[in-house]
Amino acid sequence: MDFKVKGEEGKARVGELKLKRGTIHTPAFMPVGTAATVKGMLPENVRSLGADIILCNTYHLMLRPGESIIKQLGGLHKFMNWPRPILTDSGGFQVMSLANLSKRFDNGVSFKSHIDGKEYFLSPEYSIQIQQALGSDIIMCFDECTSSEATEREVHKSMNRSMEWAFRSKTALDSSLGGTLFGIQQGGVFHEYREESAKKLMDIDFMGYAIGGLAVGEPQDIMFDVLDHSTKFFPKDKPRYLMGVGKPGDIVGAVLRGVDMFDCVLPSRSGRTGQALTRRGAVNIRNARHANDPRPLDQDCSCPTCQKYSRAYLHHVCKIGEIISAILLTWHNLHYYQELMGDIRSAIYNSELDDFAKQFFRIQKEGDIPLI
Repeated sequence: MDFKVKGEEGKARVGELKLKRGTIHTPAFMPVGTAATVKGMLPENVRSLGADIILCNTYHLMLRPGESIIKQLGGLHKFMNWPRPILTDSGGFQVMSLANLSKRFDNGVSFKSHIDGKEYFLSPEYSIQIQQALGSDIIMCFDECTSSEATEREVHKSMNRSMEWAFRSKTALDSSLGGTLFGIQQGGVFHEYREESAKKLMDIDFMGYAIGGLAVGEPQDIMFDVLDHSTKFFPKDKPRYLMGVGKPGDIVGAVLRGVDMFDCVLPSRSGRTGQALTRRGAVNIRNARHANDPRPLDQDCSCPTCQKYSRAYLHHVCKIGEIISAILLTWHNLHYYQELMGDIRSAIYNSELDDFAKQFFRIQKEGDIPLI
Protein backbone atom coordinates (compact mmCIF):
# COMPACT_ATOMS: atom_id res chain seq x y z
CA MET A 1 0.00 0.00 0.00
CA ASP A 2 1.13 3.51 -0.81
CA PHE A 3 -0.77 6.61 0.31
CA LYS A 4 0.17 10.10 -0.79
CA VAL A 5 -1.51 13.40 0.06
CA LYS A 6 -1.64 15.44 -3.15
CA GLY A 7 -3.23 18.60 -1.79
CA GLU A 8 -4.60 20.15 1.39
CA GLU A 9 -7.00 22.86 2.45
CA GLY A 10 -7.24 23.32 6.19
CA LYS A 11 -7.64 19.81 7.61
CA ALA A 12 -9.07 18.45 4.35
CA ARG A 13 -6.82 16.35 2.13
CA VAL A 14 -6.98 15.03 -1.43
CA GLY A 15 -4.82 12.04 -2.16
CA GLU A 16 -4.18 8.67 -3.76
CA LEU A 17 -4.21 5.29 -2.06
CA LYS A 18 -2.44 2.77 -4.29
CA LEU A 19 -3.18 -0.91 -3.81
CA LYS A 20 -2.32 -3.97 -5.91
CA ARG A 21 -5.69 -3.99 -7.65
CA GLY A 22 -5.98 -0.27 -8.30
CA THR A 23 -5.71 3.30 -7.07
CA ILE A 24 -8.31 4.91 -4.80
CA HIS A 25 -8.73 8.66 -5.20
CA THR A 26 -9.49 10.25 -1.86
CA PRO A 27 -11.70 11.53 -0.36
CA ALA A 28 -13.53 8.41 -1.52
CA PHE A 29 -16.96 6.90 -1.00
CA MET A 30 -17.22 3.11 -1.02
CA PRO A 31 -20.53 1.62 -2.20
CA VAL A 32 -21.61 -1.21 0.08
CA GLY A 33 -21.84 -4.68 -1.42
CA THR A 34 -22.87 -6.44 1.78
CA ALA A 35 -23.26 -10.00 0.48
CA ALA A 36 -20.93 -9.70 -2.55
CA THR A 37 -23.31 -7.47 -4.49
CA VAL A 38 -24.23 -3.80 -4.54
CA LYS A 39 -27.98 -4.32 -4.58
CA GLY A 40 -29.61 -3.48 -7.90
CA MET A 41 -26.33 -2.83 -9.71
CA LEU A 42 -23.97 -4.76 -11.97
CA PRO A 43 -20.29 -4.43 -10.96
CA GLU A 44 -19.40 -2.73 -14.26
CA ASN A 45 -22.14 -0.17 -13.67
CA VAL A 46 -20.79 0.58 -10.20
CA ARG A 47 -17.34 1.10 -11.68
CA SER A 48 -18.72 3.31 -14.49
CA LEU A 49 -20.05 5.71 -11.85
CA GLY A 50 -16.51 6.31 -10.61
CA ALA A 51 -16.25 3.94 -7.64
CA ASP A 52 -12.64 2.86 -7.04
CA ILE A 53 -13.41 0.43 -4.22
CA ILE A 54 -16.39 -1.30 -2.63
CA LEU A 55 -17.08 -2.68 0.84
CA CYS A 56 -18.21 -6.23 1.58
CA ASN A 57 -19.39 -7.71 4.86
CA THR A 58 -17.45 -10.42 6.68
CA TYR A 59 -20.38 -11.43 8.91
CA HIS A 60 -22.82 -12.01 6.06
CA LEU A 61 -20.29 -13.77 3.81
CA MET A 62 -19.16 -16.15 6.56
CA LEU A 63 -22.79 -17.22 6.99
CA ARG A 64 -23.66 -17.40 3.29
CA PRO A 65 -22.10 -18.85 1.21
CA GLY A 66 -19.13 -19.22 3.60
CA GLU A 67 -15.55 -18.08 3.17
CA SER A 68 -14.34 -21.59 2.25
CA ILE A 69 -16.64 -21.71 -0.78
CA ILE A 70 -15.57 -18.25 -1.94
CA LYS A 71 -11.90 -19.17 -1.52
CA GLN A 72 -12.45 -22.42 -3.42
CA LEU A 73 -14.02 -20.46 -6.28
CA GLY A 74 -11.04 -18.14 -6.64
CA GLY A 75 -11.66 -15.46 -4.03
CA LEU A 76 -14.17 -12.68 -3.57
CA HIS A 77 -13.06 -10.55 -6.55
CA LYS A 78 -13.59 -13.39 -9.03
CA PHE A 79 -16.71 -14.61 -7.22
CA MET A 80 -18.52 -11.27 -7.62
CA ASN A 81 -16.79 -10.08 -10.81
CA TRP A 82 -15.21 -7.00 -9.22
CA PRO A 83 -11.50 -6.82 -10.17
CA ARG A 84 -10.74 -3.65 -8.22
CA PRO A 85 -10.01 -3.17 -4.48
CA ILE A 86 -12.39 -4.49 -1.84
CA LEU A 87 -12.52 -3.50 1.82
CA THR A 88 -14.08 -5.99 4.21
CA ASP A 89 -15.35 -4.96 7.60
CA SER A 90 -14.53 -7.27 10.48
CA GLY A 91 -18.05 -8.41 11.33
CA GLY A 92 -17.81 -6.81 14.76
CA PHE A 93 -20.54 -4.21 14.26
CA GLN A 94 -23.02 -6.74 12.86
CA VAL A 95 -22.38 -9.21 15.67
CA MET A 96 -22.77 -6.51 18.32
CA SER A 97 -26.02 -5.34 16.72
CA LEU A 98 -27.55 -8.79 17.16
CA ALA A 99 -28.26 -7.85 20.79
CA ASN A 100 -30.14 -10.85 22.24
CA LEU A 101 -28.44 -13.25 19.83
CA SER A 102 -24.86 -12.55 20.97
CA LYS A 103 -22.66 -12.76 24.08
CA ARG A 104 -19.39 -10.87 24.47
CA PHE A 105 -16.25 -12.27 26.05
CA ASP A 106 -12.68 -11.03 26.31
CA ASN A 107 -11.59 -13.52 23.65
CA GLY A 108 -14.42 -12.85 21.20
CA VAL A 109 -18.16 -13.00 20.63
CA SER A 110 -20.52 -15.96 20.49
CA PHE A 111 -23.69 -15.47 18.49
CA LYS A 112 -26.56 -17.23 16.80
CA SER A 113 -27.10 -16.75 13.10
CA HIS A 114 -30.06 -14.53 12.28
CA ILE A 115 -30.74 -16.93 9.40
CA ASP A 116 -31.04 -20.37 11.01
CA GLY A 117 -30.04 -19.98 14.66
CA LYS A 118 -26.76 -21.87 14.24
CA GLU A 119 -24.15 -20.94 16.84
CA TYR A 120 -20.83 -19.32 15.90
CA PHE A 121 -17.86 -17.84 17.71
CA LEU A 122 -16.04 -14.90 16.13
CA SER A 123 -12.66 -13.87 17.51
CA PRO A 124 -10.07 -11.39 16.21
CA GLU A 125 -8.05 -14.30 14.83
CA TYR A 126 -11.01 -15.89 13.04
CA SER A 127 -12.16 -12.54 11.62
CA ILE A 128 -8.72 -11.96 10.08
CA GLN A 129 -8.64 -15.54 8.80
CA ILE A 130 -12.00 -15.06 7.06
CA GLN A 131 -11.02 -11.75 5.49
CA GLN A 132 -7.76 -13.16 4.16
CA ALA A 133 -9.58 -16.22 2.81
CA LEU A 134 -11.89 -13.85 0.93
CA GLY A 135 -8.85 -12.09 -0.54
CA SER A 136 -9.68 -8.65 0.84
CA ASP A 137 -7.44 -5.73 -0.13
CA ILE A 138 -8.17 -3.70 3.02
CA ILE A 139 -8.81 -5.76 6.15
CA MET A 140 -10.38 -4.31 9.27
CA CYS A 141 -9.46 -5.23 12.82
CA PHE A 142 -12.11 -7.02 14.83
CA ASP A 143 -13.58 -4.47 17.23
CA GLU A 144 -16.43 -3.84 19.61
CA CYS A 145 -18.83 -0.99 18.89
CA THR A 146 -20.92 0.53 21.68
CA SER A 147 -24.29 2.22 21.26
CA SER A 148 -24.88 5.92 21.84
CA GLU A 149 -26.69 4.98 25.09
CA ALA A 150 -23.65 3.24 26.63
CA THR A 151 -22.34 4.65 29.91
CA GLU A 152 -18.87 6.19 30.14
CA ARG A 153 -17.66 3.16 32.08
CA GLU A 154 -19.03 0.78 29.43
CA VAL A 155 -17.42 2.82 26.64
CA HIS A 156 -14.01 2.80 28.33
CA LYS A 157 -14.13 -0.94 29.00
CA SER A 158 -15.22 -1.61 25.43
CA MET A 159 -12.50 0.63 23.99
CA ASN A 160 -9.80 -1.22 25.93
CA ARG A 161 -11.17 -4.55 24.73
CA SER A 162 -11.10 -3.27 21.13
CA MET A 163 -7.47 -2.25 21.56
CA GLU A 164 -6.59 -5.73 22.81
CA TRP A 165 -8.41 -7.19 19.82
CA ALA A 166 -6.54 -4.78 17.51
CA PHE A 167 -3.22 -6.19 18.74
CA ARG A 168 -4.47 -9.74 18.31
CA SER A 169 -5.78 -8.89 14.82
CA LYS A 170 -2.38 -7.64 13.71
CA THR A 171 -0.64 -10.66 15.25
CA ALA A 172 -3.03 -12.96 13.38
CA LEU A 173 -2.42 -11.35 9.98
CA ASP A 174 -0.47 -13.62 7.63
CA SER A 175 1.58 -11.20 5.54
CA SER A 176 2.20 -13.86 2.90
CA LEU A 177 -1.51 -13.86 2.05
CA GLY A 178 -1.68 -10.11 1.35
CA GLY A 179 -4.10 -7.47 2.54
CA THR A 180 -3.64 -4.09 4.20
CA LEU A 181 -4.75 -3.96 7.84
CA PHE A 182 -6.51 -0.91 9.29
CA GLY A 183 -6.90 -0.26 13.01
CA ILE A 184 -10.20 1.08 14.38
CA GLN A 185 -10.40 3.87 16.94
CA GLN A 186 -13.16 3.60 19.53
CA GLY A 187 -14.11 5.65 22.59
CA GLY A 188 -17.65 6.84 21.99
CA VAL A 189 -18.10 10.59 22.35
CA PHE A 190 -15.44 10.92 25.07
CA HIS A 191 -12.41 12.91 23.94
CA GLU A 192 -9.97 11.36 26.38
CA TYR A 193 -10.88 7.82 25.32
CA ARG A 194 -10.59 8.73 21.64
CA GLU A 195 -7.09 10.06 22.30
CA GLU A 196 -6.15 7.00 24.35
CA SER A 197 -7.45 4.69 21.62
CA ALA A 198 -5.57 6.52 18.85
CA LYS A 199 -2.29 6.37 20.75
CA LYS A 200 -2.67 2.65 21.47
CA LEU A 201 -3.40 1.97 17.80
CA MET A 202 -0.35 3.92 16.68
CA ASP A 203 1.80 1.96 19.14
CA ILE A 204 0.61 -1.21 17.41
CA ASP A 205 1.19 0.51 14.04
CA PHE A 206 -1.28 0.07 11.18
CA MET A 207 -1.25 1.03 7.52
CA GLY A 208 -4.46 3.02 7.93
CA TYR A 209 -6.80 4.14 10.70
CA ALA A 210 -10.56 4.01 10.94
CA ILE A 211 -12.86 5.98 13.22
CA GLY A 212 -15.52 3.63 14.53
CA GLY A 213 -18.44 3.95 16.90
CA LEU A 214 -19.97 7.06 15.34
CA ALA A 215 -23.21 7.51 13.38
CA VAL A 216 -24.87 5.21 15.93
CA GLY A 217 -27.55 7.66 17.02
CA GLU A 218 -25.63 10.73 18.20
CA PRO A 219 -26.56 14.17 16.74
CA GLN A 220 -24.48 15.49 13.86
CA ASP A 221 -22.90 18.27 15.94
CA ILE A 222 -21.68 15.70 18.47
CA MET A 223 -20.20 13.56 15.70
CA PHE A 224 -18.40 16.58 14.26
CA ASP A 225 -17.10 17.50 17.71
CA VAL A 226 -15.64 14.00 18.12
CA LEU A 227 -14.07 14.18 14.66
CA ASP A 228 -12.52 17.57 15.45
CA HIS A 229 -10.77 15.90 18.35
CA SER A 230 -10.10 12.44 16.86
CA THR A 231 -8.40 12.98 13.53
CA LYS A 232 -5.59 15.16 14.88
CA PHE A 233 -3.98 12.18 16.62
CA PHE A 234 -3.49 10.16 13.45
CA PRO A 235 -0.36 10.47 11.28
CA LYS A 236 -0.75 12.61 8.18
CA ASP A 237 0.78 9.98 5.90
CA LYS A 238 -1.88 7.33 6.62
CA PRO A 239 -5.47 7.20 5.30
CA ARG A 240 -8.38 7.90 7.67
CA TYR A 241 -11.68 6.09 7.28
CA LEU A 242 -14.97 7.09 8.96
CA MET A 243 -17.00 3.90 9.18
CA GLY A 244 -20.69 3.80 8.27
CA VAL A 245 -21.01 7.46 7.26
CA GLY A 246 -23.14 8.49 5.66
CA LYS A 247 -25.42 11.27 4.66
CA PRO A 248 -24.06 13.78 2.14
CA GLY A 249 -23.87 16.54 4.74
CA ASP A 250 -22.03 14.23 7.14
CA ILE A 251 -19.48 13.44 4.44
CA VAL A 252 -18.82 17.10 3.58
CA GLY A 253 -18.44 17.95 7.27
CA ALA A 254 -16.12 15.00 7.88
CA VAL A 255 -13.90 15.87 4.90
CA LEU A 256 -13.51 19.36 6.38
CA ARG A 257 -12.24 17.59 9.50
CA GLY A 258 -9.62 15.48 7.74
CA VAL A 259 -11.38 12.21 6.82
CA ASP A 260 -10.40 10.41 3.59
CA MET A 261 -12.73 7.42 3.20
CA PHE A 262 -16.42 6.67 3.76
CA ASP A 263 -18.99 3.92 3.34
CA CYS A 264 -22.74 3.72 3.88
CA VAL A 265 -25.74 1.67 2.75
CA LEU A 266 -27.82 4.85 2.43
CA PRO A 267 -27.59 5.37 -1.37
CA SER A 268 -28.69 1.83 -2.22
CA ARG A 269 -31.12 1.35 0.67
CA SER A 270 -32.80 4.68 -0.06
CA GLY A 271 -33.08 3.73 -3.71
CA ARG A 272 -34.99 0.59 -2.77
CA THR A 273 -37.44 2.57 -0.63
CA GLY A 274 -38.29 5.31 -3.12
CA GLN A 275 -35.91 8.00 -1.91
CA ALA A 276 -33.59 9.88 -4.23
CA LEU A 277 -30.61 11.76 -2.82
CA THR A 278 -29.87 14.98 -4.70
CA ARG A 279 -27.85 18.16 -4.35
CA ARG A 280 -31.08 19.69 -3.00
CA GLY A 281 -31.56 17.01 -0.38
CA ALA A 282 -33.69 13.88 -0.22
CA VAL A 283 -36.67 13.49 -2.58
CA ASN A 284 -39.46 11.03 -1.75
CA ILE A 285 -40.49 9.97 -5.24
CA ARG A 286 -43.62 8.27 -3.87
CA ASN A 287 -45.06 11.67 -3.01
CA ALA A 288 -48.10 12.62 -5.13
CA ARG A 289 -46.48 15.91 -6.15
CA HIS A 290 -44.32 13.98 -8.63
CA ALA A 291 -47.18 12.12 -10.34
CA ASN A 292 -47.28 14.35 -13.45
CA ASP A 293 -43.89 16.07 -13.23
CA PRO A 294 -42.00 15.75 -16.56
CA ARG A 295 -38.71 17.01 -15.10
CA PRO A 296 -35.78 14.78 -14.04
CA LEU A 297 -34.76 14.30 -10.42
CA ASP A 298 -31.91 16.74 -10.99
CA GLN A 299 -31.58 18.65 -14.27
CA ASP A 300 -27.82 19.06 -13.68
CA CYS A 301 -27.21 15.34 -13.10
CA SER A 302 -25.66 13.28 -15.92
CA CYS A 303 -26.70 9.84 -14.65
CA PRO A 304 -28.88 7.62 -16.93
CA THR A 305 -31.84 8.02 -14.59
CA CYS A 306 -31.87 11.81 -14.85
CA GLN A 307 -31.00 11.85 -18.54
CA LYS A 308 -33.74 9.44 -19.65
CA TYR A 309 -36.55 9.33 -17.10
CA SER A 310 -38.99 11.81 -15.58
CA ARG A 311 -40.08 12.18 -12.00
CA ALA A 312 -43.55 11.10 -13.15
CA TYR A 313 -42.21 7.81 -14.50
CA LEU A 314 -40.14 7.15 -11.39
CA HIS A 315 -43.19 7.90 -9.24
CA HIS A 316 -45.27 5.47 -11.32
CA VAL A 317 -42.87 2.50 -11.21
CA CYS A 318 -42.16 3.07 -7.53
CA LYS A 319 -45.85 3.14 -6.59
CA ILE A 320 -46.58 -0.11 -8.41
CA GLY A 321 -43.48 -1.82 -7.01
CA GLU A 322 -41.57 -2.43 -10.23
CA ILE A 323 -37.95 -3.61 -9.83
CA ILE A 324 -36.75 -0.91 -12.23
CA SER A 325 -37.68 1.71 -9.63
CA ALA A 326 -35.04 0.43 -7.19
CA ILE A 327 -32.49 0.08 -10.00
CA LEU A 328 -32.95 3.60 -11.38
CA LEU A 329 -33.02 5.31 -7.98
CA THR A 330 -29.99 3.35 -6.74
CA TRP A 331 -28.12 4.19 -9.94
CA HIS A 332 -28.88 7.87 -9.46
CA ASN A 333 -27.99 7.87 -5.76
CA LEU A 334 -24.64 6.17 -6.28
CA HIS A 335 -23.87 8.51 -9.19
CA TYR A 336 -24.67 11.50 -6.99
CA TYR A 337 -22.33 10.26 -4.25
CA GLN A 338 -19.44 9.69 -6.66
CA GLU A 339 -20.06 13.07 -8.30
CA LEU A 340 -20.07 14.69 -4.86
CA MET A 341 -16.72 13.10 -4.02
CA GLY A 342 -15.26 14.27 -7.32
CA ASP A 343 -16.48 17.81 -6.67
CA ILE A 344 -14.95 17.70 -3.19
CA ARG A 345 -11.59 16.54 -4.55
CA SER A 346 -11.59 19.30 -7.17
CA ALA A 347 -12.50 21.90 -4.55
CA ILE A 348 -9.59 20.85 -2.32
CA TYR A 349 -7.16 20.88 -5.27
CA ASN A 350 -8.29 24.43 -6.11
CA SER A 351 -8.38 25.63 -2.46
CA GLU A 352 -12.13 26.24 -2.79
CA LEU A 353 -13.51 23.71 -0.28
CA ASP A 354 -14.80 26.27 2.21
CA ASP A 355 -16.80 28.02 -0.52
CA PHE A 356 -17.99 24.67 -1.87
CA ALA A 357 -19.17 23.57 1.57
CA LYS A 358 -21.06 26.82 2.19
CA GLN A 359 -22.83 26.52 -1.15
CA PHE A 360 -23.53 22.81 -0.56
CA PHE A 361 -25.25 23.38 2.79
CA ARG A 362 -27.14 26.44 1.45
CA ILE A 363 -28.62 24.47 -1.48
CA GLN A 364 -29.43 21.50 0.76
CA LYS A 365 -31.28 23.84 3.12
CA GLU A 366 -33.32 25.35 0.26
CA GLY A 367 -34.78 21.91 -0.46
CA ASP A 368 -36.33 20.41 -3.57
CA ILE A 369 -37.32 22.40 -6.64
CA PRO A 370 -40.79 24.01 -6.45
CA LEU A 371 -43.86 22.53 -8.10
CA ILE A 372 -44.50 23.43 -11.73
